[in-house]
Amino acid sequence: MREHDLPNNEYIGELVRERLVYYPTVTRESFRNQGRLTEVIESGRLFGDTGLPPLDPAVDRAMICGSAAMLAESCKLLDARGFQISPRQGELGDYVIERAFVEK
Repeated sequence: MREHDLPNNEYIGELVRERLVYYPTVTRESFRNQGRLTEVIESGRLFGDTGLPPLDPAVDRAMICGSAAMLAESCKLLDARGFQISPRQGELGDYVIERAFVEK
């Protein structure tokens, strides 16, 4: 799937066109956006590149999946910005994590 496919998708395009920001970033290969997601958020680069305001729990939501270390780092970043994690499936929060891979 290419970067511009989602907004033009016949099934979900209308739903995501004005609400979803896709910002691909890599850590190893040469690419226009480089760095860990947490780094581009902390540095402000994500917001400068997209023209969006910094993350705000009053209007933003996040879904995070990845390694246990990435989840922990992302949770710390969001918590520091006033976001509240969804305590369990079915309960609202400002962000959710993929719990299947969380180390207990």
